[in-house]
Amino acid sequence: MVLRPLSATERADALTKAAAARVTRAAAKESLKNGKRSAADIIAAAGEDDALARMRVAELLEALPGIGKVRAAAIMDQLNIAASRRVRGLGVHQRQALVNFIDES
Repeated sequence: MVLRPLSATERADALTKAAAARVTRAAAKESLKNGKRSAADIIAAAGEDDALARMRVAELLEALPGIGKVRAAAIMDQLNIAASRRVRGLGVHQRQALVNFIDES
């Protein structure tokens, strides 16, 4: 698939939008790490916020205290969530299973 070349202003706008999305995702992960927000809040907010919807589920899990890359991968395998899955791509049952698993931990 060949993408059309972007003009200088389109490129600058895209870079600005991407930077804002990274800041939003970083703030969400930090608030999750500090306990200010729950994973259920972030998953629910992803329905309205495109930046949060594009966050990988593994990144969401790794932001939780006590969960690293290996444990996040094991959790995702246990819940039948693909390693490349983003929050937007979770099904209803996968979302519920993920929230229940995090709440039990």
